[in-house]
Amino acid sequence: MVRRLVVALLNSVDWAPPSIDPRRWRAALAEDVVDLLALLVEAEPAIAATPADRSLAESVAWPGTRIYEVPDGSVAGTLAAVTGDGYDQVAVIAADVPDLPGLVLGKLLRPLSSRPVAIAPAGPDRPGLLGIAVRLPAPAWLPTVDLDRALPSQLRAAAPRPGQVAVTPGWRRLRTTADLGTLDPAVPGWERTRALLAGTG
Repeated sequence: MVRRLVVALLNSVDWAPPSIDPRRWRAALAEDVVDLLALLVEAEPAIAATPADRSLAESVAWPGTRIYEVPDGSVAGTLAAVTGDGYDQVAVIAADVPDLPGLVLGKLLRPLSSRPVAIAPAGPDRPGLLGIAVRLPAPAWLPTVDLDRALPSQLRAAAPRPGQVAVTPGWRRLRTTADLGTLDPAVPGWERTRALLAGTG
């Protein structure tokens, strides 16, 4: 059986809605993402954080959730940390997508049956990625990946053949005021983020 791991990378959050404390905003986003990962059926959840963010990781983790300390908080550092733990596939996603559908995560992992790398953009016409999935060990040609700035074209250009990097459906990250307007109250989940925006969290 293929062992899969999906890691929420506690990336820095440089924006918060007006009147909301940035630390509480970041914690709410992270908690909702971790809650989503904990419900996955065919993958194990994990959190990657810098030593400075260890307390945040522990505060949002479910019992038994693995926490990886990654000194530089990078995708490369996360992949290095999980390599050797017996997983065949790993996905690393940004922790600012509280309403991410599980189906989108499934589509990110699916191409790994035939390709070594898959990426999901951070929405249309936006820089950055929602996440990246990799067959372990990661290919030597995989470049440094910054989830906030990387573009699918850059990763495909780095591969020996562009087709070795699958581009799957993306999802919008919450990084601007305009992004808040895309949240759908009818969609279940994102409870902590929802409560914070409503002033009850």
